[in-house]
Amino acid sequence: MLNTIIRKLQRYKGWFGAAGGLCLGLGLYYGLVASPPDYYQGEVVRIMYVHVPLAHTSLLAYTVLFLGSLWYLWTRDPVVDNLCHAAAGLSVFFTAVALITGSIWAKPTWNTWWTWDARLVSFAVLFLILAGYLMLRTFIDDPEREARYAAVLAIVGFIDLPIVHFSVEWWRTLHQPLSISMRGVSISKEILIPLVLMGIGFSILFVYMLIVRTQMLYLSSLLNAKKGRLLSQVHLAKVEP
Repeated sequence: MLNTIIRKLQRYKGWFGAAGGLCLGLGLYYGLVASPPDYYQGEVVRIMYVHVPLAHTSLLAYTVLFLGSLWYLWTRDPVVDNLCHAAAGLSVFFTAVALITGSIWAKPTWNTWWTWDARLVSFAVLFLILAGYLMLRTFIDDPEREARYAAVLAIVGFIDLPIVHFSVEWWRTLHQPLSISMRGVSISKEILIPLVLMGIGFSILFVYMLIVRTQMLYLSSLLNAKKGRLLSQVHLAKVEP
C-alpha cells in the first residue's frame, strides 16, 4: 500500500515543489519585512523564522524515517527502504542547518555559539544518530542486511525525539517553553503567521525532496541490480569451456 502511495505522489511532485516555494516566499516576506522586531531581541529575532521551522522539519523527517523503518521490517519492500534512506539524508541536512542557524541565533542572544543546554544536546545527539545511520548504510555490502540493520537503528534512535521535544518542559533550559501546546498559543499573531507559513513551506518542500530523492535511489538500485546481472553473465561466459 505504501509503495502505491509513493508512486502516486510522484505524479504530483511538481505541485509540491511549487506550493512549498510559495509558502516559503510568503513566510520570508512576513518574517523579514512585515513583522515587527522583537522588543527584547530586536532584528535578531528574524533568524527564528528560519531556525524553528527547520528544526520542526528535521523532526518530521525523522518521524517519516521511523514509520518507514517499521513498515519495511514488516513488508521488506525495497521502495520503502529507498524512502527511509531518502528521509534519513534529508533529516540530517535539516538537522545540520537547524544547528547552524541556532548557533547564529544563540551568539547575540546568549552571548555564546554553544552551551550544554538540554535541547541543544538532545538535538546534537539526533544529528549523530542520523550520521551513524548513513554510515551504516555505506559500510554494509549486502543490501538486505543494510536495510534491516538501518531500520533497527532508526527505530531505536526514535527515542531521542520526545527528549528533544519535551526537553524544555522536563529540564531547566535556556530555551523558552513550548509556545504552542495544550495550554494554548503564547505568541502574538505577528510572529505566529510567518512561523506557520515557513513551517508549512519547509514541510511541503521536504515532501517534494523526499519524492525526488526516493525516485533517484530506486532508479539507482535498479541500475546496480542490472549491472550485477550483466557482470554475472559475463563471468559465467568466461568460465564456460
